[in-house]
Amino acid sequence: MQQNKTINWKSLFSFHSIVYSLLGVLSAMVALEGFMLPNHFLDGGVTGISILVEEILQVPFTYLLVIFNLPFLYLGYKKIGKTFALRALISILMLTVLMHFVEIPAVTEDKVLIAVFGGFLIGLGIGLVIKAGGVLDGIEIMALHTTKRSAFSTAEIILTFNALIFIGAAFVFDIETAMYSFLVYFTAAKTTDYVIDGFEAFTALTIISSECEKVKSLIVNDFGKAITVYKGERGYLPGTYNVKHDCDIVMTIVTRLEIHRIKEATINIDPKAFFFVQRIKEVKGGIGKQTAKDPFEDHVHANLQESNVQSGE
Repeated sequence: MQQNKTINWKSLFSFHSIVYSLLGVLSAMVALEGFMLPNHFLDGGVTGISILVEEILQVPFTYLLVIFNLPFLYLGYKKIGKTFALRALISILMLTVLMHFVEIPAVTEDKVLIAVFGGFLIGLGIGLVIKAGGVLDGIEIMALHTTKRSAFSTAEIILTFNALIFIGAAFVFDIETAMYSFLVYFTAAKTTDYVIDGFEAFTALTIISSECEKVKSLIVNDFGKAITVYKGERGYLPGTYNVKHDCDIVMTIVTRLEIHRIKEATINIDPKAFFFVQRIKEVKGGIGKQTAKDPFEDHVHANLQESNVQSGE
């Protein structure tokens, strides 16, 4: 791949990349020093492994974070590119250096607050660094590579790996700490998704209706959305297999805030309209609202989004 051969210095030191990386590192540092490390709470991935090994071997967490990430950074260098690997290495080194020289006292001893706010801040940090085109935790690079060599999805690989970490936490610390650590991981994962995808994650809404002309007019003229129309057939129902009709299959790109309103308006036109909804990662081109993403994000953010299928009567 061409991106493996040279380092894109302009992208590496762009204002966008520097700001997101710095904010992400600061957020992760506050999460680790102010919430997680003083209370032995874990996140998943390399961060969780580093906290476990620190407790067992009494080796400083910052050293372990760098050492355990190096194999994954090398894998990222080989599979994704030099720019990505260097950006990720800089982010990890920034985090370890700041944690070494800046001391943040524990914010609270309340376990629920630690799990929620620690998870939120570490997820925010990871998400911001990913938006900058790097990573703070190399486990997702490994999952991306392993997916191509196994029958398991990326999400299944990451979940299995993290489950082993939390089982280890139950033995090294106690079951309660492992359970709270899972809450940290869940909060962090959701926060990372929102930071990367945005609160207005784009969705493909597909509608099949006998009143397709009215539905097309509704979406375009009333909601101001562009549509794509596929030619198809509807029918083929149990008991009436031979009954079929030509129809237009209408697809439009909407945000999660628009789905419910469009569905309700469509049902008022055709109560038997059929819907299915699919989350999509990115929208570019056309007249729709665009989302700006770094080309490396799809490589390092390997949390697969499953399609959510909904149907009318």
